This record gives sequence, structure tokens and C-alpha cells, in this order.
Amino acid sequence: MEEYFICPECGSEDVEVIKERGRELTLRCKECRNVWHVTLPKLVKVPLIISKHEMSFKGEAELPEGEEISIGDIVEIEGDEVRITSIELEGDKRVERGKIGEIKTLWGESLTYPRVIGVSIYLPKGVTQSFKVKVRRDAEFVVGEVLEVGGYTFKVEKIKTERKMLRHGKAQADEIVRLMGKPIRGRASRHLEIYRGYGD
Repeated sequence: MEEYFICPECGSEDVEVIKERGRELTLRCKECRNVWHVTLPKLVKVPLIISKHEMSFKGEAELPEGEEISIGDIVEIEGDEVRITSIELEGDKRVERGKIGEIKTLWGESLTYPRVIGVSIYLPKGVTQSFKVKVRRDAEFVVGEVLEVGGYTFKVEKIKTERKMLRHGKAQADEIVRLMGKPIRGRASRHLEIYRGYGD
């Protein structure tokens, strides 16, 4: 776990470690030459269940004891960025936030794995064609744009995010749950890749 330090005298982040003894560090600011000491918090290993869609993997996150962590926070583990989605204390109690040392298990979603979102295309006679598609997490989708998936060209009429339903505007894939629209004749601005399972 990488630590960042700020000089208490001048506020510079250009700081070097000049002595290290266990969790005791002596630091020097390269800007104003101020020298000071810090004690790093004790790191605690917390079980972390990492979700990559239908697959889950067990890991351990090393986190500072006593620090508070909340749902939505991001932790790093073995080169992966994981957004916390659930926190469990002893007694199987689920909470929105908790302190490291009191937490039994963390659950999270890998942010290095592509986002999988749903697509619903409303066909005539009340038929709905549904797909799961794999997209980059930073991809943006706009109500009104024309897309193609599985041989269907459709116009996006609504975007369901984790918080609300959009009937205009845009959203980033990382917060989108489902795209909804109706088939049209025309040329799509982009093709969506169908998700066929973990490891595809």
C-alpha cells in the first residue's frame, strides 16, 4: 500500500523518506528542507471477495487498522482496483461503513474487468430482445444515439443507471445498468460486443 505525505510546513508533496525503522519514518521536504517523523498505521489483512460478473475470487486487502471504509471506496489488491460493494461485520451484520479491525469480510467489484450491461430492444407485438454486452468502463452512452447489437440496429430511448432512469442526456458505462430502445432502419454509430461469459 503506497503512502503519500505532505509537508506540514509548506504543504509540498515533494517529500523523501530519509530513515525507516519498522513503521517509524523520518521524512524531509525537498522544497523547504523541513524534517519530521511519522508512525505508519498497522496494516490488517481483511478478506475481500472480488466479483468479476458471474465469477468471484477470494483475496486479502492490507488496510490501515482503525481507518474507516465505506461502500463505494476503492482499494487496490494485487494490481487490481476494487470498488467496495458490501461490508460485513462479525455476526453477519451488513453496514454502509466500518472500521478496519472490526470488519469480517469485504465484497467488491473489479474495476479492471470490463463493465457488463443489459440491452433491451422493444420489438413489435410486445416482444423484447435482450442482450448482455461488454463495454469499457469509461465509455459514454447518450439517449438518442443509434447502436447495433446481435444484428439489431436500435435507437437508445432510455438509460437505466444505478441511481435513476435517464430519458435524455448521457451516462458513463461504469454506472449504467441497462440501455433500452426500439429498432430502427439506419446506420449505427457503433457496434456492441455481446458478453458470453467470464474469460471470453
